[in-house]
Amino acid sequence: MIWAVVGVGVAGIGALLLGGTAAYFTRGVEHGRKQIILVASLFPLMCLVWAGVVFAFQAAINEMVFHRDAGLGDTWNCLLPNGYALLMIDTTDQGFVYNPKTQPESAVAEQEDAVAGVKVLQVAGRYILGGSDSRSFQRSEKQSEQIDSYFLLDTQIGRQTRFPSYEALRANAQELGITANLERISYVYYRYRFTWFEVFAGLLLLLPPLVSALVLLRWTLRLRKQVGKSALAPC
Repeated sequence: MIWAVVGVGVAGIGALLLGGTAAYFTRGVEHGRKQIILVASLFPLMCLVWAGVVFAFQAAINEMVFHRDAGLGDTWNCLLPNGYALLMIDTTDQGFVYNPKTQPESAVAEQEDAVAGVKVLQVAGRYILGGSDSRSFQRSEKQSEQIDSYFLLDTQIGRQTRFPSYEALRANAQELGITANLERISYVYYRYRFTWFEVFAGLLLLLPPLVSALVLLRWTLRLRKQVGKSALAPC
C-alpha cells in the first residue's frame, strides 16, 4: 500500500511535468498538440499501471512456479538446490530450513528434517550445515548473534545431527569431504532467491516504457518541426 501511494504521487508529479513540457515544446502547433499533451500527461500513470501488472505477474510466477516470495512483504523464502527451502519472517537474521514436501502448506514446524532459529548456513550438495539459536525470538537485538548449537542435515534421508560446538561440526564435515564455511542465512537467501527470471522481469518492466518514451519524444520532435515550417512559409 505504501509503494502504491508513493507511486501514485510520483506519477502525478510526472504527469504535470511531462504534460507541461509537451505543451511548451509544441507551442504554435495547430494539429496534434492536444493529443500529445494528453498522452504525455497520461504516460507516467500508464507506466505505473504497467509496473503493477509486471509486479503481479512476477509475484504469481515466483510463488506458484518457483516457490519463492513475491519480492515485497515481511516474508522471505526460496528453494535451495537440493530441494529444501529457506523461510524468514519479520527479520532476516534467523529463519527456518525445511523440506517443503513434508510440511503443511500453511506453516513450518520444527521436526527431524527441519531446523528453526537458523542464524548461519552452508549448502554443500545433499548436506546443509548450520548454526541455530533455540531461543532466537526471546533474545534482545544485542544478543542476535547468539548460537547455542550446530547441525548437519542430510537432505536425502531427512535426518539431522546436532553438535555442541562449531569445532565438532567442522570435524564431522571434514569426514564427509566438506570444508565448513558458514554464512549468514540472509546471504544464502539472496544467492538463491534471485535468478534469470528477475532479469527477465526487470527487462519486461523497463523496455516497454523506454520504447514508449522514445516514441513520445519522436512524436514531440516531429510536431516541433511544424512550428519551424510554418514560420518559414510565405505570407
